[in-house]
Amino acid sequence: MIVVKVGGGVGIDYDALCADIAELWRAGQRLVLVHGGSHETNVLAERLGHPPRFVTSPSGYSSRYTDRETLEIFMMAYAGKVNKLIVERLQSLGVNAVGLSGLDGRLLEGKRKAAIRIVEDGKQKVLRDDWTGTIERVNAGLLTILLDAGYLPVVAPLASSDTGEALNVDGDRAAAALAVGLGADTLLLLSNVPGLLRAFPDEASLILQIPRAEVEEFLPVAQGRMKKKVLGAAEALAGGVGRVILGDARSAQPISRALAGQGTVIE
Repeated sequence: MIVVKVGGGVGIDYDALCADIAELWRAGQRLVLVHGGSHETNVLAERLGHPPRFVTSPSGYSSRYTDRETLEIFMMAYAGKVNKLIVERLQSLGVNAVGLSGLDGRLLEGKRKAAIRIVEDGKQKVLRDDWTGTIERVNAGLLTILLDAGYLPVVAPLASSDTGEALNVDGDRAAAALAVGLGADTLLLLSNVPGLLRAFPDEASLILQIPRAEVEEFLPVAQGRMKKKVLGAAEALAGGVGRVILGDARSAQPISRALAGQGTVIE
């Protein structure tokens, strides 16, 4: 059992990704795909006159500020366009994919953070009307039903609060939670870089291996969105996942290459 998270930035080759998934699926590989959609969300937000706002937490993590209007744009892009285009690609390749979000069937459930602390211009501030959350529970049984019936789940990282509100949750940490819930052997976190870089953006500085006991020590090395990937990797390993690989989604056969150890391997 593997869980694959593919980012939603510029440069991701979704055609190569889906072709690789189809080949693995026909070979009998059980797989769940979690996807991003940040670029499509940014484009849609600009078109709708509500441009994205990114903020940094006091601990240095970057994220999208999600007021209610941004949440609904996020839902349109992630659970709508991106999710269905991936399902369409997989269906055309003979894979009976099912697109859903973590909101459906309370696949992902957690607590809403109605207010968040950020650092802006060197000062700490509190932003309210926030619709993000942290995952606390996974309905792994829903995915198991689909997998056992021969479907491939394609999951958009939305979640349900404990009161049924839609939440924007981090895709890498959502994938980690699903990997733990499903008892996955491997979690792949694929993006538009080859893995964790010691000197970003120099791709020649790729870190090939990290001992699992030392993964959190590499958080200071990670830049930008990679911090959340390293954090998700640590959460997955702590939950019993055998290994995590930070790999490159821009190449041909990105999943097969990552499974062969190309990228940053944490085990």
